[in-house]
Amino acid sequence: MLRAIEHFPSPAWPADAATDSLTLDFDARHRRRLRLTSARGEHILLDLPKTVAMADGDGLRLEDGRWLRVTAAAEALLEVRCAGPEALARIAWHLGNRHLPSQIGDGVIRIRPDHVIEAMLVQLGASVERVEAPFQPEGGAYAGHGDGRGHHHREDHAHGRGPHDHGGHDD
Repeated sequence: MLRAIEHFPSPAWPADAATDSLTLDFDARHRRRLRLTSARGEHILLDLPKTVAMADGDGLRLEDGRWLRVTAAAEALLEVRCAGPEALARIAWHLGNRHLPSQIGDGVIRIRPDHVIEAMLVQLGASVERVEAPFQPEGGAYAGHGDGRGHHHREDHAHGRGPHDHGGHDD
């Protein structure tokens, strides 16, 4: 089994040299070590020195010197829209307050499906549509720390006002 040993963000790799590709959802693009099968059926072991958040168009160098292109797979998402930028900013605040991975676009926010969050968004006046699309959420201020999926706190942290729960979505 060939090993993919180095990750290069686009455009820092010779994309025209790609001999094969990997189509991966967001979770599979956020790994250090994982068994994969390329588009041409080759078995690949992702074997990176640390966890990285790969994006569509990034490159992986195989141990034999060949290159693989990373392609973001379409996955089930919720596409959130609002009447205006102020309403969308309010929605973004609520999603961020719940530490949900969110992809920010021009007048739209994409998140993973969650029926409780979807009901909250509709109650707040957003329109929510189910879509199939690649998911590339924001890395966040803490993306270079830990695994990049969220942020890690000391036990005594505070976000400014009142109690703050890192648990489920019961609100």
